Amino acid sequence: MIQNTTSSSTTEPKARDYSGLAVIAANVFTIVLAFVENWDIRPLLIIYWAQSVIIGVSNFFRMVFLKDFSTEGLTSNGEPVPETEKGKWSTAIFFAIHYGFFHVVYAVFVFGAALGGDLDDKFGGTWEPGSLEQFAMVIAVAVFAVGHWFSFRTNVEADLKGRPNLGKMMFLPYARIIPMHLTIIFGFGFGSNRYALLLFLALKTGADWLMHVVEHQVLQKPSKQTR
Repeated sequence: MIQNTTSSSTTEPKARDYSGLAVIAANVFTIVLAFVENWDIRPLLIIYWAQSVIIGVSNFFRMVFLKDFSTEGLTSNGEPVPETEKGKWSTAIFFAIHYGFFHVVYAVFVFGAALGGDLDDKFGGTWEPGSLEQFAMVIAVAVFAVGHWFSFRTNVEADLKGRPNLGKMMFLPYARIIPMHLTIIFGFGFGSNRYALLLFLALKTGADWLMHVVEHQVLQKPSKQTR
């Protein structure tokens, strides 16, 4: 006999999601460093580029770890992507190549701007590698990595209990990184005004939190039915 056990007299309490707080903590830590070290936009260029890469890597492995998923609305060469291991891997690899190539091109701009390049006159001098500032940047990136690791673990656990859409999972990181990219683009306009820059970083942090919530809600699915 086939039974549907989705209805039950007892309901499991929903676990609290603290992964967003880890991401917020990483942003706040970066803002504090920027204030203490009197940074302009240059160090932040590299930090947020690194955060963007971390999000991409996390999303790739999140797709790889999927067990049950939907490909509704997802096509490749005009054909629906099958809900199979082959379909999953082809989608994950496509994402890695496309997202990765975008960030390789983006890195040329980011590191060129951070090390001087055409923006030398705007920022007033070159930024020398190998300084204490660089060590602080590494710490900031490491904090972001830890924050997104907690988010990754929470996401994978939720994915195993539901049936997320593979197509949405592939495209969401592009929307997820919009706030930090806008920070980089418009941050140039603040020049040496660090207070205006810090205000904008605070807005970026709020947008980061909002996109984190949107990402979780868009991919949230009810628990799988037991038969």
